[in-house]
Parts: sequence; structure tokens; C-alpha cells
Amino acid sequence: MNQNRRMACAGLVLAPLLAIAGPVLAAGGTDQEREERWQDLRQSIFGERPVEDGVGLITLEAPARALDAALVPLTIRIAPEQRDRVAAVHLVIDDNPSPYAARASFGPAGDPVVLRLRVRIDGYTNVHAVAETKDGQLYGTAAFVKASGGCSAPIGVSDEVAMQGMGEMKLRPGGPDMHGEATLLIRHPNFSGMQMNQLTRTYTPARYLDLVRISQGDQTVLELAGDISLASDPAIGFAYRPGEADAFTVLATDSDGASWQESFPIPANTQ
Repeated sequence: MNQNRRMACAGLVLAPLLAIAGPVLAAGGTDQEREERWQDLRQSIFGERPVEDGVGLITLEAPARALDAALVPLTIRIAPEQRDRVAAVHLVIDDNPSPYAARASFGPAGDPVVLRLRVRIDGYTNVHAVAETKDGQLYGTAAFVKASGGCSAPIGVSDEVAMQGMGEMKLRPGGPDMHGEATLLIRHPNFSGMQMNQLTRTYTPARYLDLVRISQGDQTVLELAGDISLASDPAIGFAYRPGEADAFTVLATDSDGASWQESFPIPANTQ
């Protein structure tokens, strides 16, 4: 990835964070305070564009209480009859230190009907999923998740062990909903910058996957811009449209400038 593209991806995630970093510590727990927090975030990320009620277009599945705050499964769904309208999906975890968690843009080979991610959640918070249509309209939904300390939770092994095999990928074809679905697994610690090294008692610098692009031939399936809210060893469940290509190509880059690329055959029974 060239330097200009990398700066653009960094700006996508960090600019809204810098604009709203001040109110994070003051975010409250009442419904009114959460709504005010969301309106601040909405304006920082989307400007003056309204986010309309997404009933009938987008849904978000999230646990009411996280079993592991550092590994919270989320599923974003687009109604099948609305799939051709949707260009991208935005994920915002309102009270995380970096609230704008991810943006998934769908290419001509992509199908926005389902997107699965594992994320960190730092406290009791609303999580917003916002669908962006091809004509620029925004439609959102939200879920309230009870979690604590997901962004600062230690990985459980030393930094050196966590970084072994970094960039290795696996692709599992199929999914619980459809044949035209797959899950991409990427080995990467996705350090948040808030985790203390248990040996040195110092904080491990942030290092996270900032872009994952999945393609079929010369057609993009999915381009995911991420941040520190993605869990360690990210798992990305995605849907895709049948095509003539016989392989997926995956490019992943991280905030330290490293990049990895892999190809995976598309099983015949999923096309």
C-alpha cells in the first residue's frame, strides 16, 4: 500500500477519535447521556448527514453481557431484499477509547447480507451499526452490551509469543447461514496500546490491522478498515457473490507498515 493510501486509512479511524476524545471520560450511563454521546459521535464521523432508523434494512446481533470483553462476537445483517442498495457498513462502539471500530466497504463481488466480527468492548456501552447506501444515505441500529476492560485486557502470553506467525491466514469456507459465506482468520495480536506487558510492567505500543482487502480476481469482495477495537487474531465472516474467479486474494496491512498477502481456492460447492 502506498503512503498516501495508508494515511487515508489512518485518517478514517483516527480523525473522528481525535475530534471526540475529550468527552469519552465523561460519557455517562443514563439513556439521555448515551444518546448525547451517540449524537456527538455521529456528527464527528458522518458530519451533518442524518442516521435514519434502520428497521427493515439492518440488524445487529450482540450479546447482552459479554462472556469475554476482549472477544465479543458481533453479527451485522442486511435484509436480503435490500442488499443491492448497500455500499458499506460502519461499526461504532460508543464508549470505547477509539469508538470508530471498523468500516466495511463492499465491492462488486461482495454481498453485504452478513458481516461477522470479534471486537473488544471496554465498558457498558451502546454499539451502533450503520449501513451506508450507494446514494449516501445512512441507516442505523444499536445494541447495548455489558462488558468491562476489553481494550486493556492482557493477551495472556508474552508480546514475543503473540507476534509469532503474525500475518498467517486461514480461510474457512461456508457459514451458518449460506454456502456463499466464508470466515477469514488472520494471526495478529492487534495490540491496543492499553495492555500492560506482565514481564516488563510497561504498556505495549499499539499495533493493529488497519486494512484487510478480499478480492475475487480483479473484483473486490470486501475492504475492511479496522482499529484497536478489533480483537486479537481477527476473524472476519463475510458473504460473497458467485463469480468466474477460482480463488480469493487477501491483502492485509497493519499500522506499523507491514503487509501480507495470501490466496485461497474458492470451493466449487460454494460458488
